[in-house]
Order: sequence, then structure tokens, then C-alpha cells
Amino acid sequence: MADIETTTTSEEGYTSVSRVGDFELTVDATGEEGPSPNEVLAADYASCFIPAFRVGGNKEGHEDLGKISVEVEADLNDDDDLSAIRFVMHVGADLSDDEFDAIVDRAEDICHVHAALREDLHADITVHGGQF
Repeated sequence: MADIETTTTSEEGYTSVSRVGDFELTVDATGEEGPSPNEVLAADYASCFIPAFRVGGNKEGHEDLGKISVEVEADLNDDDDLSAIRFVMHVGADLSDDEFDAIVDRAEDICHVHAALREDLHADITVHGGQF
């Protein structure tokens, strides 16, 4: 048995509905009836990176990073493939750039989406502390 099982169905057109456990996610390649696959991937990357960042913070001795928000920007090439991803992270804790860099390094090793992406598509990450 697989560790993850999902079902994705498209009745017609370019919209599909994925069922993951008790949850449904509508994805539309045209972006009209739901987010596009590239938008979902960008959001999924950030959603995976935040808890990895928190774990990285804990491992670096920072147990309370406070609120974390990630602004994601992604670029598409002429074939509509993702060519670049950038994260601007806003973190409640007010740490030094070196401390944030150490946490980012650990988070990159922990985040499963980061590990699954080709290396040239890893997010370029900027962190701003003391934001909330």
C-alpha cells in the first residue's frame, strides 16, 4: 500500500477535482474555476516550507518564531513551465540575518516539496524578522 493515495477526476474541459482523504481541491489549467497547477505548486511549496522553517528554528534554538507569512512570486517561461520561484518571508521573531540564514538552510533540508523540485527551481528566499 502506498503512503499517499489521491484520486483526481476531470469530467470535461481543463478542470479537475482531486480528493485527498476527506478534502477536495479543484484545479483548473485555465485558472478560471480554481487555481492553476502552477499556482497550486507555488502555494504548496510555501505551505510545506513554513512548518519546515519552524522545525529549523527549533533546531537552531528558536522555539517561538511567532507568526510567519510567505509572499510567493513565480515566473513562467514561454511554455508556461515554472522557471523561478521567490519567497519573501515575514516572521514575527526579530533575529539576525545569520540566524535566519541558518534556519533557512535547515528548512531547505526538511521541506519535502523543496526536495522534490529540480534544483534550479528551488525558491530564492528572503526573510524579514520583527514583522508582526
